Amino acid sequence: MRESRRGVTHYLSSKTYDGYTLIAPFGRYDAWLIDMEGQIVHQWKMPYRPGQFARLLPNGNLLYGGRTDIGEETKGPDFGKEFGVKQLGGFSGHLLEVDWDGNLVWKYDDPFLNHDFWRLENGNTMVIRFVRIPENIKNEVKGGIPVPGDPNAIMWTDALNEINPDGKIVWEWLAYEHLDPEIDVICPLGYRSEWTHMNTCSVLPNGDILGSFRQLDTICIIDKATGDIKWKWGRGELSHQHEPTMLENGNILVFDNGEHRKAQRLSYSRLIEVNPTTNKIEWEFKDDPPSNFYTAVQGGCQRLPNGNTLAHESDTGRIFEVTYDGEIVWEYVTPFYGLHEGVGVANSFHRVYRYGPDYEGLKGKRLDPDNFEWINRIYGPRKGR
Repeated sequence: MRESRRGVTHYLSSKTYDGYTLIAPFGRYDAWLIDMEGQIVHQWKMPYRPGQFARLLPNGNLLYGGRTDIGEETKGPDFGKEFGVKQLGGFSGHLLEVDWDGNLVWKYDDPFLNHDFWRLENGNTMVIRFVRIPENIKNEVKGGIPVPGDPNAIMWTDALNEINPDGKIVWEWLAYEHLDPEIDVICPLGYRSEWTHMNTCSVLPNGDILGSFRQLDTICIIDKATGDIKWKWGRGELSHQHEPTMLENGNILVFDNGEHRKAQRLSYSRLIEVNPTTNKIEWEFKDDPPSNFYTAVQGGCQRLPNGNTLAHESDTGRIFEVTYDGEIVWEYVTPFYGLHEGVGVANSFHRVYRYGPDYEGLKGKRLDPDNFEWINRIYGPRKGR
């Protein structure tokens, strides 16, 4: 545990987009808002550990992907019995909306939920869930390596479900109906337990869905009306990426993790901005040396209103803000440690988000570190450089 690097380690206030960062650490039952000094200004106590992360909605409520206690989820539906949970990461099982005080507003349960969720303007919610691939399609899928000890194991892919407030599925999209087994080939170092491993379902203003298939090193745009994949990019360029988001200029920002990076001895992560019209990379950030910035799994990035980018180096618990010119102007290492069955006791998380003081969901809310004086004495600012 690197005590000297806990909390805010670097803060150049003249160049940052100041606000509040939302963190839901793995292995704990909390979600936290911290200010730019690393002080806790709000806390939600949750009934489940995070399976994914949390989003603050414009109405001030928290949308949270929760996971059952350690042990229970590994005995869950078919994938838990057929092979270990390590083969299918990112699942949760519970999607909760709670108010500012933590009172339950809405809940949706599905043991196959995984990775991402998105609240639509009509009040519905888009989610990702695991689905089994029909045997005739499974046998056509190329790439990957057999599941250890079970070469004939079930193969899974993903579905998108749009759920209304009553929990009814009003729209569904099945990945195996729209991918090509000959072209959409699993990474040669990935298990054949999954074809796609979809980790993002960002709904665009026109209703289309921006998605990310980790196993295929591919991001895509799905036409909501037809279900067709209208744009696809990343093969040969991305390496097990996460969280593409569309920017106001029409470009797509994506966190390129770098695990199994082709033709590279060194593993490193980077942030890139790609133009989907030309498929050209128009901006890139990687550290110097590149190995200073790396998370094999999870992670994400958020373009901030001032043009900076917030990066989430999840494995290390590190969050940093970088300018368009590549200068790191804020860095924070989360002090929230908990038991994560994949890695043991760690300070990791899935994603985080920054909200400005003028964000609608924060209007009228009390954000006072003095409310959490005793917690801040434990977890508060401890600058290391």
